[in-house]
Order: sequence, then structure tokens, then C-alpha cells
Amino acid sequence: MKSLGSSRPNVWQVSKEAVSLVRPPALSCPVTIPARPQMLTFDLARSAILVIDMQNDFCHPDGWLASIGVDIAPVRKPISPLQTMLPALRLAGVPVLWVNWGNRPDRSNLSPSLLHVYNPDGESTGIGDRLSGQTGGVLEEGSWNAAIVDELKTEASDIHVAKYRMSGFWDTPLDSILRNLRVDTLLFAGVNVDQCVLSTLADASCLGYDSILLEDCCATTSPQYCSEATLYNVRQCFGFTALSSELNMACSAGAGL
Repeated sequence: MKSLGSSRPNVWQVSKEAVSLVRPPALSCPVTIPARPQMLTFDLARSAILVIDMQNDFCHPDGWLASIGVDIAPVRKPISPLQTMLPALRLAGVPVLWVNWGNRPDRSNLSPSLLHVYNPDGESTGIGDRLSGQTGGVLEEGSWNAAIVDELKTEASDIHVAKYRMSGFWDTPLDSILRNLRVDTLLFAGVNVDQCVLSTLADASCLGYDSILLEDCCATTSPQYCSEATLYNVRQCFGFTALSSELNMACSAGAGL
């Protein structure tokens, strides 16, 4: 019989005469980490990490936010812990998904209400506009602006999902991809924690996924109280928060690395 399916955990066995719908057994890999509001145990074999918006326009000195006077130092802080965390997760077999802004060049998938958020007077530099000296529009799919910062290395096995809303689930294939991977638990990293990260996490919770926010792998250019409110709301309403340093050690131990 031949395997039929795009995801190793979710394949049939087929031949001309028969079909087996029995998926291959998955070996559980439970890990336990300190978390808030409670100590947490979850299965690495049924988990994935979503890294949200670690892109040049947000995190590079020549990107969009820096060009309009935003201090990007805070949103560069997740780079270092992610450099350690992502290789450990890959070695443990955890899928890495990059969920990034990626607008159409003609912006035909962007409503006036969304454009207004970043260009309230119609004269500012907003999504899709050109920055001086650059050929791509702000957060335009396929451009340098929307590319992941060089400090974070991707692998061929990573999965890339383009979004054009605060939430990575809205009008994207993210949910279908995760269900095909047979994932239950999502780890969240990236920027801005109080905006796109929180919106995606809240939608994940509403869709029934377990949600864990990695505090030191997230940041925002918003005031500090926005981060504090986000952490409170995640713990109170949507899931758990934890540190990547604790998870890194647990991954190594749990995967026998």
C-alpha cells in the first residue's frame, strides 16, 4: 500500500483494492514546565509554535516602524531567546510556523478600516505604501519589508502562512494546516504581543486549541501596561504563560536530546 497525505501524522494507506484510514501511531512526548496560572504538562508530539510578525518592517532599523519614529528596541528582544528556542523545538519534532503580514501588492484584501489603523489621516505611511529607497510596499508579500529578520534562520521544514489581519486565523489556511498536522497545543511567540499575537491566540482558544504564550519570546512597542494586561488576559481567559528557558530545558529532557 502507498501512503497518501501531506502530513506525516495524518496519512492514509491506499492501494487499488483497499484503503486504510488508520493513522500512524504517534509517540507521546510529555513535558512539564512552570507556568501561570498553574504548573503545566503538555505533549510535544501534538504541539506547534507560531512565530508571529518577526519581520523587517517591524524589527529592522531600516523597516517601516523605525522609519516613522517608533522605538523598535523592544520588538528585537525576542530574537535572542528564539534563536535558542526554535532549534530545540525542531529537534524535538515540533513544527515551526511563521505567521507574518503579507499583503497583496494591490492591497485589494485590505479594508479601509484596516488601512485607517496605520494611516488615520490619509497622508501617513501605512500598509502597502512605499518607503523611500525600497521597491516593496510596507508588509507586502514577497518583499524585503515582509521578510523575516536575518537573525532568525528558517528551515526547509518550517511552514509559512501569510496573514493580512491582526489574527493569523482570519481568512488564512492556518487552521487547516494545524488540523492536518494533528496539533492540539500551540506555543505563541512574536510581536506585537498585545495586538497580532493576542488576536491570534484568542482565536486559537476559541477554535479549541490549547494556548501557551512564551513571555520572553514576545514583545511590543506599546506601553508596558499593554503587555501586563495581555499577560493577565491570557492567564485569565485564554490559556497559560511560560518562559522559553524553562521550555528549552524541558524539550531537551523530554526528547532525550
